[in-house]
Amino acid sequence: MTTELDSRSAEIAEKGYTIIERAIEDDLIAGIDEALRKLESDLSIVPALNPFEGTNTLRIYNLLAHGKVFGRIPAHDAVLPVVERVLDPGCLVSSLSSIAINPGEIAQPIHADDQLIPFAKPHVAVVCNTMWAITDFTEENGATRIIPGSHRRDRSPSFGKPYDSIAAEMPRGSVLVWHGSLWHGGGANRSTRRRTGIAMNYCAGFMRQQENQQLGIPRDIARDFAPRLQELCGFGIYNGLIGHIDKKTPSEVLFGGPPPGIVWDR
Repeated sequence: MTTELDSRSAEIAEKGYTIIERAIEDDLIAGIDEALRKLESDLSIVPALNPFEGTNTLRIYNLLAHGKVFGRIPAHDAVLPVVERVLDPGCLVSSLSSIAINPGEIAQPIHADDQLIPFAKPHVAVVCNTMWAITDFTEENGATRIIPGSHRRDRSPSFGKPYDSIAAEMPRGSVLVWHGSLWHGGGANRSTRRRTGIAMNYCAGFMRQQENQQLGIPRDIARDFAPRLQELCGFGIYNGLIGHIDKKTPSEVLFGGPPPGIVWDR
């Protein structure tokens, strides 16, 4: 396992990404797909109609608030250890959303997921994101387009400018993991079927999360999360200090969790 993790982290360091093929159990993929289709109907999801989110793409945000099947995603043992190598075990869920690219959608503008963070580039990873293939990802149906090695550049891409890229093709159940500085974007769907993915995004434990997990997830739902998932959602503290409430973790204050052991007391 350590050898594979070393290989994955080295590949991300060099190319900016890695693809873990067929990493996710068939029953979990099927359960996610079924839950997404029901949510799209129940929530009357429609395209956002802007060039970044897409004019023919369905997105559902804050998935941890919408069903137990999504709670199996953030701490998946085939994916999280790779992310922890890029960031560290104190990483957080930044956002968890679905992206269903329908036939006829055009390519998303190339971007970097950390380009709104005002750090000089290149820099150490503070974002590490993943795309779960709920369907096959092919060049024809809109597989994520990537520019290998672009995470080492000294700038972010210009929004809307064309760039040469390659399709991160992968079979259903696979996961693309990438450094937050990697230039990438959703592909154009020229097929007759939709391309569905789960964007499971993480950030460093000292960063602000893209989606506010503590307010976005109802308390009675978060209370039932496994301890590791509560930590990933920000109900713990980072490095024994950051995020405490009177020397207690949010989970201790809200749910009666165990005392954290503040770094000052060690």
